[in-house]
Amino acid sequence: MNNRKFCGISLEEIKQYAVVASVLAAILFGGLYNPQVSQAGENLWMYTQGTDTRPKGSTELKWGTIGRFGKYSGDYSFYDHRPEIEYGITDKLTVSGELMIFSHNYSIEDAANAPVSETQSSAEDEGGSCISDPANQYDGCRFNRTSFGGYELGAKYNILSPYKDIIGATVAFGYEGRERYRLDGANIEQKSFTGKILLQKNWMDDRLVLAMNHKIELEKRKSPGMFEEEIGVDSSVGISYRYKPKHFVGFEVRRQADYLSPWNHEAGGPDDPNLEGSDWGFIDLDFGTNHQYGIYMGPSYHYAEKNWWVTSSILFQTWGGSGSHLAFLKDGLNYDEHETVHVGLTVGYEM
Repeated sequence: MNNRKFCGISLEEIKQYAVVASVLAAILFGGLYNPQVSQAGENLWMYTQGTDTRPKGSTELKWGTIGRFGKYSGDYSFYDHRPEIEYGITDKLTVSGELMIFSHNYSIEDAANAPVSETQSSAEDEGGSCISDPANQYDGCRFNRTSFGGYELGAKYNILSPYKDIIGATVAFGYEGRERYRLDGANIEQKSFTGKILLQKNWMDDRLVLAMNHKIELEKRKSPGMFEEEIGVDSSVGISYRYKPKHFVGFEVRRQADYLSPWNHEAGGPDDPNLEGSDWGFIDLDFGTNHQYGIYMGPSYHYAEKNWWVTSSILFQTWGGSGSHLAFLKDGLNYDEHETVHVGLTVGYEM
C-alpha cells in the first residue's frame, strides 16, 4: 500500500478530492441556459447563512452534502447528506425540516486518535471489521457504514432586511435528534437545541455580500457507559461577489469549538478529570472547559437560475487546538474532532 502523504493528506484522499471536484465542475457548468436568477433562500457558502427568509406560501427543496476527509493517520471519509424542505409561513418567518444520512468509511492507524480508532474495531454488524494482528488491535481494522443519522427541525425569523435597512438580521432556532455520532458513526442517543444570530450587509447594488453567523448548540449525548453534556460554539464569516449575472465567488472562515463535560456512569464520575466545570451552564446542564476547536477557511462558488441554484465550497483546517490532554493534535491541527478538509455541494430548487 502506498502511504505517501502531502500536507498530511494521503494519495487516496487526493484522488477522492479530484473526483469530487470533477463532479462539481460538471454540475456547475453543465446547464447554463436560463437567463433569469433564483430568489431568496440561496446558500452562498458551505456553513455561513444569509438573513433571507422565504416569501409567504413558497417552498424550497434542498440537498446538501459535505464530505469530510483526513484524520492524519490512515484514511478517513465521512459524507453528511441532508435533504431539506423550507416553507414560508409569512414573509419573515420560515420553518424547515431536514433528514441526516451519514456515510462513514475509514481505517485509522494511530490508536490515540479516538473515538474513530475504537469504533472501527467494533462488531461487524455495527459497521466495523478487522483482519488484525492480535498484537495490534487497530491494524487492518475498518469502519464502513451508511445509515440514517437523525433529523432537525428549525425556524428562522427575519428582523431587519439587508436590502432596506442598514444591516440585515435574522434569529434562528432548531431542535435536533441523532441516532449516529458524526465523528465515527457509532450508535448514540443525542438531543440538541440550537440558537443562531445571522447578520448580513450588502453593497454595490447587492453584488457584494458579507454575512456573519454565531451559533450556540446545547447537546446531551448518550452512548454505552458514557453521558456527555456539551456546548458547541460555531462562528463563521462569508464574503461573496457577483462578478457577472448569476455567478458568485466567495470566501469563508469558520471556527467551531466544543465545551465538554463527559460523565462516565460506570465509573460514577467524570471521564476526564482534567476537564473542570465551567462557570456557565443552562438549566441542569453542567459544562466543562474548552475541549477542542478547529478553524477552517476556503473559497466558494455559487450559480443561480430562476428556479434552482447550486453552491460548491472547499474549506481547509488551518488551526486547531484543545484544552484536553486526550486530544489528538498534530502539526497545530486538531484531528480527533476535526478533519483536514471539508468539501461541500448544495443544490436548491424553488417550487
